[in-house]
Amino acid sequence: MKRIFLPLTMLILWMFWPSPSLAEQKGKPIYWSLVPSTYKDTPKCHSGAGTVKLSPIYGTPDFATNLRAISRGEIPPQCSIGEHVHRGIEEIFIILNANAQFTVNGHTAELPPRAMVVCQKGSSHGIYNPNSDVSLDWLYFAVSMVKNKWDSIDFVDDLSQKTLESPPPFQWTLLDRRLLKSATNAHGGKGTILFRRCFDKNSFATNWEFIDHCILPPGTSIGYHQHNMIEEVYYLVSGSGKVTVNNVTWEVKAGDAIPCTIYDSHGLYNNSNGEIELVVVSAALEKGKRNEKDLGDDLSTR
Repeated sequence: MKRIFLPLTMLILWMFWPSPSLAEQKGKPIYWSLVPSTYKDTPKCHSGAGTVKLSPIYGTPDFATNLRAISRGEIPPQCSIGEHVHRGIEEIFIILNANAQFTVNGHTAELPPRAMVVCQKGSSHGIYNPNSDVSLDWLYFAVSMVKNKWDSIDFVDDLSQKTLESPPPFQWTLLDRRLLKSATNAHGGKGTILFRRCFDKNSFATNWEFIDHCILPPGTSIGYHQHNMIEEVYYLVSGSGKVTVNNVTWEVKAGDAIPCTIYDSHGLYNNSNGEIELVVVSAALEKGKRNEKDLGDDLSTR
């Protein structure tokens, strides 16, 4: 039996968690940093098993587009986000550190670390941690059909007893450097980075524009540029460097999420001795419409 249910704790977190006013992307840097001690317990998330730990990063009020939610969290051993469906929201789940059992439309497969799964509009989905000794590092992105509108139907299945299928009968990929291609002077940046467009607008019914995977070697950059039809969030999976947004430059590190909201000029320079690994998510004001303007600054002297 299906029932409509959203755990109260989860609803409160998404609706009332304090977030920066991204309309004020001037002067003081605005970004989110990973602090696991601030995770909030969310019992029986979507009727799942046990208690997961969540920290919302950004939400609907922060964007002009329909970027609905960005969150980070942990799914402890034998815990889950139960199977559920959204009729007007599309999501991407990424597990960064260990094997995880993903369910999409009732089909379950165990995927390796760094797996990314697309949960399309109207597709039921959830995730279970089968490991006995490690928590899953979970990263989540969502775009809605209608701004400010949330919907959720729980299937009341904690996914702990699913039969595994192979190969997985749903859309997924890996954050795998072997799949990346060279991109020189990205947006007028310095040197050659590694880049892959994991999914583009054709994979979605909502205004998702793309989700990219990038690696910036030391001394390289994504040059300073501007979009007026799309918004982006840079999430640093690993490494450290300097980000510039609207002529403000500051140091960033693994676990930081940097919003590039409408009309913002932005870019990223790797001034460290190690690589930066980066996930970039984007949504458009209007589906399939985007623009970009390179501003002629590789950011290496900022």
